[in-house]
Amino acid sequence: MANEGVDKCEETEHMIEKDAPKERGGALGDTKEIRAVLLSAFGGLNKLRVAKKAMPEPLEGEVKIRVKACGLNFIDLMVRQGNIDNPPKTPLVPGFECSGIVEGLGDNAKGFEIGDRVMAFVNYSAWGEVVCTPMEFVYKIPDDMGFAEAAAFPMNFVTAYMMLFEVANLREGMSVLLHSAGGGVGQAVAQLCSTIPNVTVFGTASSFKHEAIKDSITHLIDRNADYVQDVRRISPDGVDIVLDCLCGENTGKGLGLLKPLGTYILYGSSNMVTGETKSFFSFAKSWWQVEKVNPIKLYEENKVIAGFSLLNLLFKQGRGAQVKAVVDKLISLYNQKKIRPLVDSLWALEEVKEAMQRIHDRGNIGKLILDVEKTPTPLMANDSTETSEAGEEEEDHEGDNGNKERMPFIQ
Repeated sequence: MANEGVDKCEETEHMIEKDAPKERGGALGDTKEIRAVLLSAFGGLNKLRVAKKAMPEPLEGEVKIRVKACGLNFIDLMVRQGNIDNPPKTPLVPGFECSGIVEGLGDNAKGFEIGDRVMAFVNYSAWGEVVCTPMEFVYKIPDDMGFAEAAAFPMNFVTAYMMLFEVANLREGMSVLLHSAGGGVGQAVAQLCSTIPNVTVFGTASSFKHEAIKDSITHLIDRNADYVQDVRRISPDGVDIVLDCLCGENTGKGLGLLKPLGTYILYGSSNMVTGETKSFFSFAKSWWQVEKVNPIKLYEENKVIAGFSLLNLLFKQGRGAQVKAVVDKLISLYNQKKIRPLVDSLWALEEVKEAMQRIHDRGNIGKLILDVEKTPTPLMANDSTETSEAGEEEEDHEGDNGNKERMPFIQ
């Protein structure tokens, strides 16, 4: 069976290499190849490997980028499992954001020159040595921002900014409840809240992260504790904004904690990811726990419920110009030294399984980055992450387990 799986994976690699020139407008017979992370089928970590694929070439209006670093996000775990709406066909190259150097320009691609340092959103295929993406999703990097920071910047900070300021209208003196406060989005939210006077941030996180993030969160709460009771003890009236990336039973709790005119925003559903592969039991359990929203009750209590998906906003709803305006504001805040991406660790492309395991274990503080030029750490060859992910029935998947001590591979 193992040999059969290897044969199938090699076959899919051949298919993606064969088809890629046609898809990207490359010339038939072009032998140029790049390394990329290939997801051969939806499922566990064993569906990921580094493979060769044809060099992509820019279509009209696209920018070709020689990638230096790629961002890893929790949504990438859900994509790997096929745990998303309308998943694309496999084999595919995952990844939605990267940074690098402009290497080529398609016809009518304006505003960039060969050699520009850029960061970009990509509709899949970011985890490779070269990517092509429409120019509206590409942004120049500030002079003093490194490639790792740039790869950690777009997804987390744009998501945090748009939720806080364009959906919830954060203002002076407000309060925010934030789950997964030690993650990339969580730390971006905390930094942006600090730019507004007298904003109180309640953050839930595993206890081993508290020391590292205590200066960025007003009130830290152990994720395994009764955070509703802890918030009520400090703020009996509740909070003005709830940012929920967990879903499930937390939806009802979040709505219950909202003050009048408060805003609850659902932007993720990480509670659905409990094991290495997609669990229909976990999926159903999570959604059944979501309290049904009664419009009359919202009306009577003066509460707002909203959802936010940056990827849908960019790639399905055509709001690239709006996102570009937000990126410009964020770069200004970066240049003023008011915000800065927090990088947890750097990983080689060949270490993508270990990096994904670290996200699954909620062991990261800040953003995990795939460094395209990094040499794999020898220890990785003996790592058993293909079978080490939590069981599908496990509920305390962010608990203080031994995996949290996995050393970050920063060079």
